[in-house]
Amino acid sequence: MTSLLLDYLPLVVFIAVALVIGLALLVAPFLVAYQLPDAEKLSAYECGFNAFDDARMKFDVRFYLVAILFIIFDLEMSFLFPWAVAFRKIGVFGFWSMMAFLGVLTIGFIYEWKKGALEWD
Repeated sequence: MTSLLLDYLPLVVFIAVALVIGLALLVAPFLVAYQLPDAEKLSAYECGFNAFDDARMKFDVRFYLVAILFIIFDLEMSFLFPWAVAFRKIGVFGFWSMMAFLGVLTIGFIYEWKKGALEWD
């Protein structure tokens, strides 16, 4: 019976270390965090206006453009990684398919750039 318990000792030590590290990471922010936030930190930063204003107010379209550009380039990266991993197996057709995909994205990016969607001023 003791040999069986000794076989599980590394697992128990691993779980104990993981629990200690997890608890330390949960407690540390409360101990070292700055407790007096200023007005700038509490202000609206994502959408550009206060959260409790009128819901029917106009929303700047540039926020949508930034979100769409992020989604486009995020999708591009999510397609590029598997393509790069399977590059040797997909052959010439896979290569030119990805070049066509990247070409369409590049044309879209140039269009956005020329229209001034990337300018925030």
